[in-house]
Amino acid sequence: MSLINLLPHREERRKRARQHYFVVAGGTVVVGVLIVGLMHAFYAAKIESQNDRNRFLKNEIVKLDKDIAEIKKLRDEIQALLARKQVIETLQADRAQTVHLLDELVRQTPDGVYLKAVTQKGLRVNLLGYAQSNARVSTLMRNIESSPWLEAPELVEVRAAQVDKRRVSEFNMNLSLKRVSSKDDGGKGAAAKGAKDAGKAPAKAPEKKG
Repeated sequence: MSLINLLPHREERRKRARQHYFVVAGGTVVVGVLIVGLMHAFYAAKIESQNDRNRFLKNEIVKLDKDIAEIKKLRDEIQALLARKQVIETLQADRAQTVHLLDELVRQTPDGVYLKAVTQKGLRVNLLGYAQSNARVSTLMRNIESSPWLEAPELVEVRAAQVDKRRVSEFNMNLSLKRVSSKDDGGKGAAAKGAKDAGKAPAKAPEKKG
């Protein structure tokens, strides 16, 4: 009976199996590296594209911030101009208030009352003075209420005092000036002028002697 040696054949199979394993493993590694490289390149391109978008957005935001700062500056200038306009309009409306105040105080102050101090802050006026009696103070308040330029008389204090050895009533009073537009002021001035002109008698022509 002849003996057959199978050892070289088995060794050859093992060798081929190892070679196949290394080839498959190497191919797998190569394919994996290629896949990783492709994925890395893909996501790197995505990240770069997003970075470009972010840079674009940052630049646009910087431009918008400059525009917003410019708009805010313009708004501040507009507000300042409007405030100046309001001040000018207020001064224009109140330019004759002091004249009306003094004129009305002269007109509305009754006999037996005289003022020692007049203080004005805006449309508010404070009067300090003396009156022969409390009734004179009441008359002054009624006159102020009926005045076309004065309103809201408010008696702060009235007390007895001595002036030149005479007993008088010392009073402290607040009142307000009526804010009247320049148009209304002009209308009242024209009406007053018309009434004044109407009150004047027409001049008579000189008579001829026969």
